[in-house]
Amino acid sequence: MSVSAAVTTAKGAGAISTIELAGDEALAILEKIFKPARKEKADFTIGSILVGTIAEAGHDIDQVAIGCEADRHFAIHCHGNPLIAEAIMKLLKKHNATLLTNEQFFSDISNTENNTIAIEAKIELANIKTLFATKLILNQANTGLVKSAKGWLKEAKNIEKIKAKAAAILKKSENARIMIAGCKAVIAGPANSGKSSLLNLLCGKDKAIVTDIEGTTRDYVAVEIVLENLFLELTDTAGIDEIPALKSDAIEKTSQKKSLGTLENADLVLFVLDSSKGDPQLQDRLIEAIADKKIIAVLNKSDLPSKLTKTSLPIRLDKVVSISIKTGEGIDALKEQILRICCVDELDIYEPIAFTPRQRGLLKQLSKINSADKANLLITELLKGQLNV
Repeated sequence: MSVSAAVTTAKGAGAISTIELAGDEALAILEKIFKPARKEKADFTIGSILVGTIAEAGHDIDQVAIGCEADRHFAIHCHGNPLIAEAIMKLLKKHNATLLTNEQFFSDISNTENNTIAIEAKIELANIKTLFATKLILNQANTGLVKSAKGWLKEAKNIEKIKAKAAAILKKSENARIMIAGCKAVIAGPANSGKSSLLNLLCGKDKAIVTDIEGTTRDYVAVEIVLENLFLELTDTAGIDEIPALKSDAIEKTSQKKSLGTLENADLVLFVLDSSKGDPQLQDRLIEAIADKKIIAVLNKSDLPSKLTKTSLPIRLDKVVSISIKTGEGIDALKEQILRICCVDELDIYEPIAFTPRQRGLLKQLSKINSADKANLLITELLKGQLNV
């Protein structure tokens, strides 16, 4: 390759954006567009960090720090405004750099690396939104999964031990997946049970319309929040039930169809019920939609006499939390249960986990292997195999 460039940090505004530049002409381009803060000539030796300015035609674009990552491979750290990163990328393109996506960039340079898991970690970092998940992924590149795999190569004849460890990592990786990708949580339940009010309370601002009229939410409303180490994509759905006055309402039917689709992709369901009304007479299609999900029953209106009990509900419940949206009582307890059901406290940033489909597929094969030679091939593939981009 001559030279390629990509923004390798997550999309959106942030404190810092990183643009990586690699290839035969990378240094020549930097020498044209970078002005070091010190007057002496910039020293682009591997491992050095330079501070200065990226400029075009005498006009400064941004103050940056440049890390010399490897031979003909550099990282430009600029301010996080997306417009700044875009301006620098356009300038690199003017100097004949090929602009790539994050995945394409690391796929191109992977043949110069000897650690596929480390490359996958760099790709994954562009999608991560919490510090805990960042540390968890970074630790897989040199310790974590890499360390485990290298250890297996030394004891490849101990098939049963490798199978057991691969299976254990796969099991732990499901919890890690939610920590890395974020938890898709859906607020569901009958109309007018307090779903929209709960969403507003959890995100700290009014995002959903709240009225006393049943069925106000006709479509879903989504927000993103962070609870400690957990990134939560929270969706408020239209009530999934049959309201007589709306049975022939095409908009209502479409809204409820969307709600069912959202539930299918959920990791967690916050099932909101009005505890002051007694038996909610839930629709079969709603019960079926959440049957295999992690469920927290949120019994709203704890400030009023309760007519609803756990035993009266025709659904399996993992946790039950009583709250009052009116007073705010029970909200902290609900947040604690969300973290607990997502196993936030059970993960250690140093333990091995699989974070890509490629890794999970190879571990699944290793968990069923019966040949030492085949185990060696699979472990080597895990460490140095071809990226699936």
